[in-house]
Amino acid sequence: MPAKFEFGCLPTAIGSMPHIDPEEACSLVMKYLPDIPAWPQLPNRSPKERMYIQFSEGFPGVVIDGDKIRIEPGEDFAIRLEQIQADCEEGDASRYSVSAKYAAGLHTFLAKAKTAKVVKGQITGPITWGLTVTERGGQAILYDETVVEAMAKFLKLKALWQENALRQLSSSTIIFIDEPYLVSLGSVFVPVPEEKVPVLLGEVLRGIKGIKGLHCCGNTNWSVLLKIPIDILSFDAYNYADSLSTYADEVKSFLARGGTIAWGIVPNDEEALAKESLSSLYDRLGEAMASFTRDGISFKQIISQGLLTPSCGLATLSKEAARQALELLAKLSDSVRKRW
Repeated sequence: MPAKFEFGCLPTAIGSMPHIDPEEACSLVMKYLPDIPAWPQLPNRSPKERMYIQFSEGFPGVVIDGDKIRIEPGEDFAIRLEQIQADCEEGDASRYSVSAKYAAGLHTFLAKAKTAKVVKGQITGPITWGLTVTERGGQAILYDETVVEAMAKFLKLKALWQENALRQLSSSTIIFIDEPYLVSLGSVFVPVPEEKVPVLLGEVLRGIKGIKGLHCCGNTNWSVLLKIPIDILSFDAYNYADSLSTYADEVKSFLARGGTIAWGIVPNDEEALAKESLSSLYDRLGEAMASFTRDGISFKQIISQGLLTPSCGLATLSKEAARQALELLAKLSDSVRKRW
């Protein structure tokens, strides 16, 4: 089967940036990632822009307490959950916008960005949101069957609204579902019911009409994720390339059905970033990709069906280090594309 999308290792971003000023962040994104710009999340600007809170706006009973979020059902809680169900059935995302108070980077991006071949957005995934948001007693809502079902439909509508907004800039859109908590898959400390993963992710993915991506920035059971109907699997190739290479057969099948691997090869750790250069990252990327060619995947296929990204979001870096990371990423992509 031919690839659905041959990105040829173009660069894009995971999402977060360290800036307070959304125009400054958007300018950097547009400068270094003109082919696939991604709107910047700005968690240092406001707690409302942190990934666990950013997409909570409008969910019934939401209470934000500093950097924590919980659900306290009111008298109309059941009615509002039913409204989510009805809107989901109608495909009506008009009630599920993300305001500038929660995503200044998105609204500045929509106002300032030029049209592009593809534009990228992102949304917190249902597993991560379900484990982060708690009920009044402290239990994560992931374990409440009624609330978690509504939550997945709510995020589905948020994704649909965002995608519709991004289509002002391009008819081709990518939406990544960001799932850092999938590193807990199989953990006895933070149990994630494996059977819920494809169900909840599948619900959100059905709200995305364009290119569907899934990002996990750590080690996990990749065989579960590679079977989910996504177009792009994004992972931290800088720190965890070996973890994915142990699932070479699953990766081979994923690529055969047209999937793309997003290689998070530029570190988002300031100390590690300071030690790297264009040459060292080029070699590191080549080594990471080479482990898959030993299992019968051609290097040409890996390149053509690849994207390059930072290993995760850049919000923990200084502004200058974030700029350096994007510059390195752009130069690395250019080197790979010229070579191959």
